[in-house]
Amino acid sequence: MKLQAILKYFSLLFILLYSFHVNAQTSWRYEPFVVPDSSLYDISKLPQPYSDDYPQFRELYEEAWKLAFNHISYREGMPHTPFIDEAFCAVNDWIWDTQFMLLYWRYAHNMGQWILTNKNFYAPIHDRAETSGSIHIFDNPPLFAWSEFLYNKMDGNNAHLKQLLEKDQYLQRHYHWLDTVQPNFWIPMWGSIYTKIKKVDNGYLWEGGRSGMDNTPRGRTYAPVKEDRPNNPNMLWVDAIAQQALSCDYISQMFEKSGKKKEAKLWRAKKDSIGNIINTFYWDEEDQFYYDIDQRDYSFIKVPTPASYWVMLAGLVPSDRVEPMVEKTMSAHWFGGDVPFRTLIPSDPNFSEDGDYWRGAMWLPTTYMSVKALNRYGYHDLAHEVAVKTIQHQLKTYQEYSPHTIWECYSPTEPKPSYRHDINEHARPDFCGWSALGPISLFIENVLGFYDIDAQSKIIHWNRVLEKPHGIDNLCFGDIVTSIKWDGKRVITHTNKPYTLVVNGKKMKVKPFGKVNTD
Repeated sequence: MKLQAILKYFSLLFILLYSFHVNAQTSWRYEPFVVPDSSLYDISKLPQPYSDDYPQFRELYEEAWKLAFNHISYREGMPHTPFIDEAFCAVNDWIWDTQFMLLYWRYAHNMGQWILTNKNFYAPIHDRAETSGSIHIFDNPPLFAWSEFLYNKMDGNNAHLKQLLEKDQYLQRHYHWLDTVQPNFWIPMWGSIYTKIKKVDNGYLWEGGRSGMDNTPRGRTYAPVKEDRPNNPNMLWVDAIAQQALSCDYISQMFEKSGKKKEAKLWRAKKDSIGNIINTFYWDEEDQFYYDIDQRDYSFIKVPTPASYWVMLAGLVPSDRVEPMVEKTMSAHWFGGDVPFRTLIPSDPNFSEDGDYWRGAMWLPTTYMSVKALNRYGYHDLAHEVAVKTIQHQLKTYQEYSPHTIWECYSPTEPKPSYRHDINEHARPDFCGWSALGPISLFIENVLGFYDIDAQSKIIHWNRVLEKPHGIDNLCFGDIVTSIKWDGKRVITHTNKPYTLVVNGKKMKVKPFGKVNTD
């Protein structure tokens, strides 16, 4: 027992010293120890979106890609290199950041196998593979199945899908790992922070930093939270359980695509079981909203945040509860307004007009997730409105605030980056990083409206809202390269191979080098 206590003491001391070293080396700026590679950047190989309604969105789109390609890193000793870097800290790698980044890097799948960045997490955690990297938080949100599914829809790489699901089984293993891992799990030199997640009856104990929402006041009972990272040890996190359900959902869908009906049914049943728990314990009938809960008596901890929309993204909201959730995305008192999906509602006692990181700031990962939740339930026009407002806020900040760049997170009240009071600085600049989700993914998927692109079924779903000329050239999905344009009167397409284009519910067969006209 004495030896165990000594080992634990030295382990904790090492973590503290290592974290101090990282902070001292990287500070608040991106100062890589490895050389980023922007040489691969070639705008002509990327999709070319445009809109006469929002012509300046194109400038932000190109800036986002330039910054993103500048954060491709090479590091010897990694399970896979080169890899996409989160633009945060060169000595650590974040699961949560990387998964969101893959959701726009899939549009550059013809320029590299960026999805293999995930091997830098899978191999050390599940195979105990040697790595020169350091996973900062092992129990970050489990979003691998989501990123793998959407990336596969874009690149159509069935060989990778088969390897992932049937041989390596990393997605299934990660789901079960999160259900069994105990607090204080840590692999020396492969990670710089030990785990805190713990599965208990009807949910998961967790913590703000592990959830990704570092200084969120979630867990607060009555008085406003003053400290940087409050932690209610009895709180069950609604996003943790919903994200596990999301993993089940996409694992099931991937098995369905692979023709594995039995496995698909098994994972669908797991998702449904989790959904029953969420809808029994986490739904507050009074506020018509999903909240975190206290494990001791299942009482609601009423700190509204976009984290509740993970339930909607996972497809778990019953039909009679959808409208109340959607209405809150339009209400300025909740998550609507000129700056959508602020991370606290304005009436919250911890809401900061400067953003203060997760106390009001607009973050692209949670905004993007929430927009995708609206898409899942068919609210495509509303998703379009939210996407326009989001990119406009990013663009106005880019134009009016110096340095003129893309930021880690944004003020909920003004065109400027969020402030973080605990370190007396603004959020990180040049953050592409996940903030490219706005200028790239939301622009393509929700402003222009190409919200579902599937290389497997060779179908593009287009919610065409804009009336002025707009469209996209050089869109690559699978082995198809196409351009789609609305010229103000008709739809015009060019493609190297046939596919189906569904415009506002109407199916059209697109033939090579053909033309499609609509009313």
